[in-house]
Amino acid sequence: MSLENAVKDIISQKLEDGTVETAVSAEFEKMVNAAMNQVFRSYGDVAKIVEEKIKQVMVPYLEKYDYSKYIVKLDGVLTEILNKTAVPHTELLENFKELMIPTERKSIIVTELFAEWKKYIVDGMSTDNLEIDYNDGVSYCPANISFTFEEDADREWSDFKYGKIFFECEQDEAMNVQINTLRDKHSRDKGWDFGTTADASIRSLRYLNQFEILLLKLQQNGAKLILDTTNGEDEAYSTQEPEASFG
Repeated sequence: MSLENAVKDIISQKLEDGTVETAVSAEFEKMVNAAMNQVFRSYGDVAKIVEEKIKQVMVPYLEKYDYSKYIVKLDGVLTEILNKTAVPHTELLENFKELMIPTERKSIIVTELFAEWKKYIVDGMSTDNLEIDYNDGVSYCPANISFTFEEDADREWSDFKYGKIFFECEQDEAMNVQINTLRDKHSRDKGWDFGTTADASIRSLRYLNQFEILLLKLQQNGAKLILDTTNGEDEAYSTQEPEASFG
């Protein structure tokens, strides 16, 4: 049996027989504090060759595996661990569960992505620069939001085109997002690949917001961004309610 098939068989067996839960429970706390780049260090070049060969098989195989059925079990294991540590890791746990459930999407149009960003900012944007409307009760006036796609200058020697999408909120720049994109010049597919600077490492998983998680899931699934238009505008109403002041 080849090394590749042996690795696949072992992975499948361990995913099915409950080893995942046991391993996560026993090793999670140690894993977050340990640097994995020390693996095989003392075995020299031979270990590097074996490690690289295993990576070539394991990474594509694990990326395609459906982990959704393990979410409930992993949730229980992680909850138990986090309760024992007495540290507020609620956001980390929720974000971990979201990233573990793969998206089925193979493409998304930019106006739909803009709408998803709008859903995120209405709960989080600052109201400091929003005016208050007293005409029909008391509520905040909407924020002005927009998006723009800009293609980078073309380089003849490069096989790729690069671009950027800017999602901007006029009243709260902290909500602004830049999404890097690229596509192969020679591809018949006119969609753009996602690039994002969101960090999905264990250290920062706690701090990812829902829109960053969406971008990561789309990127990991190789989803294409379709430009049905290169710019647009809208209004976003904050979900917060102001205190009336008639002084």
